[in-house]
Amino acid sequence: MKKIPFLAVSTAMMITGTTFISCEENGPSMPSDIDHMTEVPKGNYVIAASVGTGSNVTNILLTADRLDDPNYKVTPTVQGTQNDGATYWVFYGQKSLFGLNYNQGEAGQTASYNLNSNFEMVKNSNTYKLSRFTTYGFYNDYIMTTSTGNSTIDGQSYTYTNTKGETLTETYYPKHFLPAYIDALHETAKDGTGATNAKLRSENFLGNGEFVTLAGLEQVGSYLYSAAVPMGLSQWGYIQTVDGKEHGYVREGYEDLVKTESGGSGSGSYNANELQWTQYPDECWVAIFKDETLQEHKVIKSDKISYACGRHKSQYYQMLWKADDGYIYVLSPSYALSMKDARQQTTLPAGVVRINTNSAWDDIDFDPNYYKALKNPDGSAAAFLRSWYISGNYILLLAYDEQGFGGTANRLVVFDTQGDGTLREITGLPSDISGFGNTPYISDEGDVYVVVSTESGYPTVYKINPATATATQGLTIVATTVSGIGRLEAN
Repeated sequence: MKKIPFLAVSTAMMITGTTFISCEENGPSMPSDIDHMTEVPKGNYVIAASVGTGSNVTNILLTADRLDDPNYKVTPTVQGTQNDGATYWVFYGQKSLFGLNYNQGEAGQTASYNLNSNFEMVKNSNTYKLSRFTTYGFYNDYIMTTSTGNSTIDGQSYTYTNTKGETLTETYYPKHFLPAYIDALHETAKDGTGATNAKLRSENFLGNGEFVTLAGLEQVGSYLYSAAVPMGLSQWGYIQTVDGKEHGYVREGYEDLVKTESGGSGSGSYNANELQWTQYPDECWVAIFKDETLQEHKVIKSDKISYACGRHKSQYYQMLWKADDGYIYVLSPSYALSMKDARQQTTLPAGVVRINTNSAWDDIDFDPNYYKALKNPDGSAAAFLRSWYISGNYILLLAYDEQGFGGTANRLVVFDTQGDGTLREITGLPSDISGFGNTPYISDEGDVYVVVSTESGYPTVYKINPATATATQGLTIVATTVSGIGRLEAN
C-alpha cells in the first residue's frame, strides 16, 4: 500500500476553497451537546485547527491518541500549540510537519514542527521563504513546489497598435518553470530559478506553441511525473513566426480569442496580445522528468481524456497517482467543460487512463488498452474537483453535485481502478455538510480519515472504508475549522 503525506489547507483556504453545502437528505446528525464526551489524551495524531473567525482567529496544532472513537473530543483550550497558520500543512512522512504559506506575488514564510516525547508540537528554529507556487509534491527528501512565470531572459521586442490607436513597442519574455525545494531532512531550502536553470522554459513545451503549467508531482523511482496543462499563448508565444506565418501558433479560426487589451483580476487576469486558455482542450499530456531539476524530460499524449488537473483559483490539483499495481492512473475531471467559448470546451467526459511505470524510458507511454469514462451511480457523467489515491484499487474523489462545474463540490465518492468507471457514493456521512479537511489521512490499514464540518455541530473525524464506501463517526474537534489530520512519531 502507498502512504501519502497529509496536505491540507489552512483556515483562509478552508473558507474560500472547501465550504460546501450538502444536498443529502439522510444521514446521522451531529451532537450539539459534547459535555458527555471524554477529552482525548495526547498522542501521535496531529490536528491543524483554528478557533474564531475573521481577524480573531487562533491557529492551533492539537495532538490525540485516537481518531475513530465517537466518545472522545479534543479541545484547543485544553491542549495545543499555537502557530501562525499555513496555506498548506505538509507532513514529511511521520517525521515532521511543514506549514507552507502561499503569498500571491511574493515570498511566503514556511516553518516546521516536530512532536516531542510529551506529544506536544514544537516549532523548529529554521524558517524558509517560498515563492508563489501552483502545485507541490515530494521528490526524495524534498518538498517541491512549482509555478510558471515570466523570466527576464531571451526577451523579444514587439510593436503594435492598441485599441486607442497608440503605437507601442514592448519586450515580451518567455515563461519558465519556477521550482523551489525544501530539504525536509536537513531543513534547508533552495530555488531553481537562477541563471543556470534557464533551460526550464515552459513555452512551446508540447510543440503547439502554448506554455504549460505543471499539476501534481509524483515520483516513481528517480523519475518525476506531472500533468503538463496547456494554458494558451503568452505574449511571447503569440508573437512567434512559424514557417513564415506571423503569429503562427494561433489556430485558424481562433484569432478573435487573442486579447486586445489587459483585463480580468486575480488568477483570471490577462494581458493584451495573449490568448488565454488552451486551444487544445481534447488532449491530455503528461511530462516525465528524469529527476527533480526538470531538465531532461519527455512528454506523452492521450486523446482519450482532457487535461489532467482540478483547479481552484490559482491552485492546480494533482490528478495522477501511482498505485500499488505499478501503474500511474491519470484522471481528468474535464474541467474544460466550464470554459465560456465552445472552441475551448472539451468534447470528452471525465475519464481515467494509465501509464505503465515499469517500462524503459523510451517506451513509457499510456496503456492503449485502458480507459474508463467516469459516471455517477445514476449513469450521468461525473464532475469532480480533487482526487487522492488511497490504496489497492481505490481513489477518493471530491465530486460536484448534479449541477456539475456550475454547482458545489460536496460529495465524496470512490473510484475502483478495476471497475467499469461507475463511482460509488460514500454513505454514513452527515446530512448538513458545510466543509471538508482538504486532504485525507490514509492509515496503514488503508482506511481514510476525513474531517467533516457541518451546519449543526463541531468538525468531526469520519473513518471511510473504501472497499465498502461507508463512513463511521469518530473524534469530535471543538474548534471553528479544521484543516485536516496526520500522524507523527514522537522524538
